[in-house]
Amino acid sequence: MQLYRFFSLLFITISLAACSHKPHATAEEELHEEKLLITSYNSEFELFAEADPFVTGHQSNILAHFTRLENFKPLGEGSVTVSLLQDNGKTVSVSAEPVSDGIYQISLQPSAAGAGRLQFDIRTPEEVSQLIVSGITVYDNEKDGHHAAEEEAHAGGSAVLFTKEQSWMVGFATEEVKTGPFGETIRTVAQIEPSQSDEKVVVAKAGGLVLFTGREIVPGTVVQIGQSLFSMVDGGLADNNMDVRYAGAVAEYNKAKAVFDRKSELAKDRIVSESELLESEAAYKHAEAVYSNLRKNISSGGSQVIRSPMTGFVKQLFVRNGEFAEAGQPLLVVSQNRDLLIRAELQPKYFHLLGSITTANIKVMHSDQTYSLEDLKGRVVSYGKSTELSNPLIPVVFQVQNNAGLLPGSFVEMYIKLQGSSEAITVPNEALIEEMGAYFLYVQVTPELFEKRAVRIGKSDGLRTEIAEGLSVGERVVSKGAIMVKLSQSTGQLDAHGHGH
Repeated sequence: MQLYRFFSLLFITISLAACSHKPHATAEEELHEEKLLITSYNSEFELFAEADPFVTGHQSNILAHFTRLENFKPLGEGSVTVSLLQDNGKTVSVSAEPVSDGIYQISLQPSAAGAGRLQFDIRTPEEVSQLIVSGITVYDNEKDGHHAAEEEAHAGGSAVLFTKEQSWMVGFATEEVKTGPFGETIRTVAQIEPSQSDEKVVVAKAGGLVLFTGREIVPGTVVQIGQSLFSMVDGGLADNNMDVRYAGAVAEYNKAKAVFDRKSELAKDRIVSESELLESEAAYKHAEAVYSNLRKNISSGGSQVIRSPMTGFVKQLFVRNGEFAEAGQPLLVVSQNRDLLIRAELQPKYFHLLGSITTANIKVMHSDQTYSLEDLKGRVVSYGKSTELSNPLIPVVFQVQNNAGLLPGSFVEMYIKLQGSSEAITVPNEALIEEMGAYFLYVQVTPELFEKRAVRIGKSDGLRTEIAEGLSVGERVVSKGAIMVKLSQSTGQLDAHGHGH
């Protein structure tokens, strides 16, 4: 499996290297062809554009990339209108269609020098969105414009190149660094148990020999509500003979019904007392109940049919073919595996904190999958208020919906989160790259350039990790796909200038 993953990553690395191989300008061309790098965000889109410096009377070409923030994939369809709005009242607007998914080629020709802003209006069949880029300057001459673009490019320094086309090909995302509540977390191991409402024990309603017929009934077999599972027959035993019991029940029922019918007619003429009529009615109802129960559960030939009480699967089977089972004896357990309990046991030192549990994250053993309690529509059920000499640990029980394929009986790693007022900078665990015990993040310089930065980490809740040092609020980091950026780094580092699509 490890070898397979190695060759998979090697293949992706070669693909990324091929994608990132782009023509380089000569040193002389770089000096005169610096691009303005434009980045903007709103709640729906990321804009990254490379533009010629804006110079009066000259065409400025803009190569714009639009990425949906919900999945970090390119804008699939739609038109874009770009407007240069200058403080002096001058306005230039141009509409464009995509040259490929997410990429738009636009040309603007400013008519006057001065400060202003760019406005990008996106129209799709489903939505209208707008991005604003402030701080745009239109220059009087090309020299000033290119000089300003060159200074901006060199200010970016050297970073890892990971183009928009590369990021669109893989699982990738970035997020803005913010602070948020991050309380204490208790890390422990818990066991998954079936919910009591999710299982039913099927018992024998009368004694008899178990007889499997038709399909095999084994643990794991899927069954439907009302489905016949197996039969129970008397097997010719002298005692507890079903045929004899059924015949006796029929006789008692017919006799009680006849007596009740006769006394009901006599009661109309007041020949029998009301107490005699009630007594005969009670005997009739009792005989009818016994008869109906046997008729429902015993088929012709005196066999008792065992049916599934609900749709699910056979979890446990307690009897074998041909074995005798007493009345009331458990035969099998049917489970739905839909609602589960997760039981953790904590040391008594945490008892005073258990009342402040807010949620938990669940990590599946031997897997990279981690789920929040909210993902599984779960809740805290209870926690123990005492301990026993045989087990001094405190049980804490959570209930979840099994929409993640959790296996009852297996163990999971839990991060139980407590209410707290402290604020901290956190990043997704997937954002962190570990190298020889040190941790790194890729911090965004532009949406195509990323700086590898060492950080000092704090505590983790299973999904996010506290960054104690090395990151500032307002920066943007690679939150998903950091390993792909690292693989891209092996192809070499490029300066922010000289990059072309």
